[in-house]
Amino acid sequence: MALRSALWTVMTGAAQKAARSLKRDFGEVEQLQVSQKGPSDFVSAADLKAEKVLRIELAKARPRFGFLMEEGGEVAGEDAHHRWIIDPIDGTTNFLHGIPHFAISIGLEMDGEIIAGLVFNPITDEMFYAEKGKGAFLNDKRLRVSARSTLSTCVIATGIPFHGRPGHKPYLKQLERVMDAVAGVRRMGTASLDLAYVAAGRCDGFWEAGLRPWDIAAGVILVREAGGFITELDGGKNFMASGDVLAANPKVHKQLFDLLAAA
Repeated sequence: MALRSALWTVMTGAAQKAARSLKRDFGEVEQLQVSQKGPSDFVSAADLKAEKVLRIELAKARPRFGFLMEEGGEVAGEDAHHRWIIDPIDGTTNFLHGIPHFAISIGLEMDGEIIAGLVFNPITDEMFYAEKGKGAFLNDKRLRVSARSTLSTCVIATGIPFHGRPGHKPYLKQLERVMDAVAGVRRMGTASLDLAYVAAGRCDGFWEAGLRPWDIAAGVILVREAGGFITELDGGKNFMASGDVLAANPKVHKQLFDLLAAA
């Protein structure tokens, strides 16, 4: 990687340390203690352990920063301008089913803007990282969004509302519009990796409603630094609050937006 900033060192070090226990727990997933937070919403001992490691390691390096964590909630810091936004296992359902598609996601927010982000799949050892103004990378490779300009050649990622989540009927209308226009639709179950895949050009776009800040914080800057566009489904910019996200390369974002709007 051309970029070796102090932030990169802090974030990758924390993610790699948390990943060690995740790899072990993934191999013994049947033995994990699992509780249910809500319909189809699970938390395992692995989530809690990984989040604790991330918090300790990040606080060690930046002791005054605050935190917003999926499991631990919000923790104010002495520095009111910065906070870490953490998901210890994005894709917990995949993790608990032995599907090797999940990620540690870390975003750094400064005065309401995401300035750095990391998405790490410990099973594939793929580390996606971006820093404001310094580009997006996968391990040592610079990332750019795809250059495809016609929806009929595009693969679009999405998230499907599941048991306990609203919006099933509106989503089906969106899906019908999109799947009739594109080369393929993929639902892989980990929003942070979906966004990372858009940044890497593996997918040409992604949409989902009702996400949480820790699902998208790191992916937002990955897409932007790789040259992509990210908005709300209605074109707004408040996706960190609404959780409604449409990300794509610049050539197909408007086309995808128009399809979803028509639905």
